[in-house]
Amino acid sequence: MESLRELYKIGSGPSSSHTLAVQRAMKLYMDEYPEVTRFEVDLHGSLSLTGKGHYTDHAIKMAVDPIECAVNFKLDWDYDYDSGLLIKGFKDDNELESWVVYSIGGGSIKVLNRDFDFQKEVYEFKDFSEIKKYVQDNRISLSEFVYLHEPDIKPYLSEILVAMNQAVHRGLNKEGQLLGRLNMPRVAKELYENIVESDSKRQKLIAYAYANMEENATLGQVVTAPTCGASGIMASLMTYYTNDEPFEHDKLIDALAVAGIFGNIIKQNATISGAQGGCQAEVGVGCVMAAAAYATLHDYSLEEIEYACEIAMEHHLGLTCDPVGGYVIIPCIERNAAAVLRAVDAVAMSKMLLKTKPNRVTFDQVVNTMNYTGKKIAIELRETALGGLAQEIIIDEN
Repeated sequence: MESLRELYKIGSGPSSSHTLAVQRAMKLYMDEYPEVTRFEVDLHGSLSLTGKGHYTDHAIKMAVDPIECAVNFKLDWDYDYDSGLLIKGFKDDNELESWVVYSIGGGSIKVLNRDFDFQKEVYEFKDFSEIKKYVQDNRISLSEFVYLHEPDIKPYLSEILVAMNQAVHRGLNKEGQLLGRLNMPRVAKELYENIVESDSKRQKLIAYAYANMEENATLGQVVTAPTCGASGIMASLMTYYTNDEPFEHDKLIDALAVAGIFGNIIKQNATISGAQGGCQAEVGVGCVMAAAAYATLHDYSLEEIEYACEIAMEHHLGLTCDPVGGYVIIPCIERNAAAVLRAVDAVAMSKMLLKTKPNRVTFDQVVNTMNYTGKKIAIELRETALGGLAQEIIIDEN
């Protein structure tokens, strides 16, 4: 598995695959060819189908400004990944090199026939069963397992925690409308102001998720966890336990580390890309990560943490990705709020259920099931805006 730096990334929304990944590819190309004077970029698969609503063309042009860049929406291509781009760079009229780049979820990329440092393996383990055996044999915690393999990760995770909090607080203090033709108002500030004390925790988690996702929808800076489209789940939980029921900083960092391990396992053995696996691969994984973080904060056992994460994933199986108009707004924002509540409930269920029976489904089994399910989800329901809610809700073209 790769470093947690490849899972948690700070960048502008609304979609890690459509904004962070393409900007990363363009900047990497310019690092390799600083003499480039012009670009032609073709978007394929999901990058093309929802590229307008996700502002992919704008993200690319921003990354290379002031270099001239033409962006084309091409749909199909001849490669074996669902979503990607073809970069052609020129020095004057002479083509330098063409790059085929896969957008593999969460802002991560794979440049065909190239190896870069960010793709190197940091963890030699392939699934949770191996990690579980290792921590049990060595009598260490999951967070200690992370620090053993990434001894310099804590300062980076501290930056991630700050960025999550900042995104939420910006979202709570803004009004007006979200970008795009849906004419959707920002509501996080009002949600927060109307919180009823008798149920303040759950209401705050909802408001925080909305705040982060409204920032995401307006191209604000958020943290992929595992993606921009699912960034509100972890941001909501971590903000709550930073501000409302504050834990010590080191404990919060431990929670981010453990959540990252579970996200990484899914990224390696299934997918965190909505274009490849539907929203179970984004919001479902975000829910898993939040369950892991919440259970870690409250000192749950290794078995309870695994069970909570299995519950969180199992009950997102088959979740489709059908963004209305290609915007990361409907159903994405509300879905993040629902998922953070489900994460908390999954942890509570794990402790209660393990008192009465062992779990028959391992975390690795549910990850394999998610991977299989994602491949069976119709292409219209995998971040293409060709089916589901995206076809039910008619957008005013004026």
